[in-house]
Amino acid sequence: MLNTLSGRFLLLTTVFVMLAEVLIFVPSVARFREDYLELRLERAQIASLALLASETLDADLETELLENAGVYNVVLRRDEVRQLALSSPIPEPIHATYDLRGASALQLIRDAVGTLLDPDERIIRVIGDPVQQGGLLIEVTMDQAPLRAEMLDYGLRILILSAVISVVTAALLFAAVQAFLVTPIKRVVAQIQSYADAPEDARRIIAPRAGLRELHEAETALQAMETQLTSALRQKDRLAQLGSGVAKVSHDLRNILTSAQLFADRLESSEDPLVKRMAPKLVGSISRAVSLCESTLAFGRAEEPPPQLARLPLPALVAEVLEAERLAAGEEAEIAFVDEVPPGLVLRADAEQLYRVLSNLVRNARQAILAQGGGGRVTVSAREDEDAWWIFVADTGPGLPPKAREHLFRAFRGGVAKGGSGLGLAIAAELVRGHGGRLELARTDATGTEFAICLPRNAPKPLLG
Repeated sequence: MLNTLSGRFLLLTTVFVMLAEVLIFVPSVARFREDYLELRLERAQIASLALLASETLDADLETELLENAGVYNVVLRRDEVRQLALSSPIPEPIHATYDLRGASALQLIRDAVGTLLDPDERIIRVIGDPVQQGGLLIEVTMDQAPLRAEMLDYGLRILILSAVISVVTAALLFAAVQAFLVTPIKRVVAQIQSYADAPEDARRIIAPRAGLRELHEAETALQAMETQLTSALRQKDRLAQLGSGVAKVSHDLRNILTSAQLFADRLESSEDPLVKRMAPKLVGSISRAVSLCESTLAFGRAEEPPPQLARLPLPALVAEVLEAERLAAGEEAEIAFVDEVPPGLVLRADAEQLYRVLSNLVRNARQAILAQGGGGRVTVSAREDEDAWWIFVADTGPGLPPKAREHLFRAFRGGVAKGGSGLGLAIAAELVRGHGGRLELARTDATGTEFAICLPRNAPKPLLG
């Protein structure tokens, strides 16, 4: 019971109601004690009036008047000189004196608590104002035990009533919490369990219908999360199917490229100067294509292979990437490929994977410039600091559209060029993450776009167990 929300709420409600009743109980008992004492003063004043009406009273009548008033003696001061008194023997000395004239609420509460906590037989003196302006003051001596018994009886009745009120209030609140909070939460939990059984089924996505604002907001957030998750699962399924198809194509394409590589090797023995100059580049391109096919096959089986880190001269790699893109752009395209990498810059990376990253970024930049129908410039620059190597690929294209920026680095959703799949940026980001770095969009506006590659210089520190 206490492990449920409604059970704990019921317990807390009971405790808080009882606490409130206790805070009411103490002043109530103090007020009851004050009324009890004032009633004794009033009865004592009435008894003393009998003495005023007759100069002498029979001893038995005086005793009866005192017993009816519940006191041992009475002193009524009507002026500064004359006093009227009824008296009888006091069994023991007076323990305390209580003056009700002008007593503060705090003092009355303190005296009431003291009376409740004192179980001994005590004789007390009580002083108060006479009723109907019947004198200056009235003073009585009485037993404390009957007062304490009456206070305990009154307090017990208050506690019983408080307990009944607490139980009824807690039951009503329990029912309200069950109806307005627990039941809607259980409905949401049941929907989550239903969605978990078949997250690909869009019909199981929750439809917000809670009346409470907080629960409605929670259901709305859950609906957005389930919608994104369903979309992501469908996307992963399409990627899995695509990966299977690409793996099959890569397998056959690798065999074809291997044969082409054998023929290209023979071109290196040609005496033609142009062939001699172009043959190594052709062989390198075919070798890289074969390597890419093998990596694609590995990706289709599991994931991108881990990078083989080694010291790598960056200027040579960038020059190779830019030269390949110049050939792809052709002489008619008015695109300038600018290499601003500092000479002698060496970093630690996987040469093949970094080539693929830069090739994807430079190719995207070239395509963006061609898409706007004019000339432009693609610039590759780099720098290093104490923590990382930074490589920048910038272009003077039209900038990324909002949709591409929203889903950047996500396959099939972050395509930049019209009709593009977005796989290039997704693959590049994954390869950079494999190096422990990050690929990010540094700038995009009407003047162009710039991507930044950050490769850490130091390996991450191992976690201490």
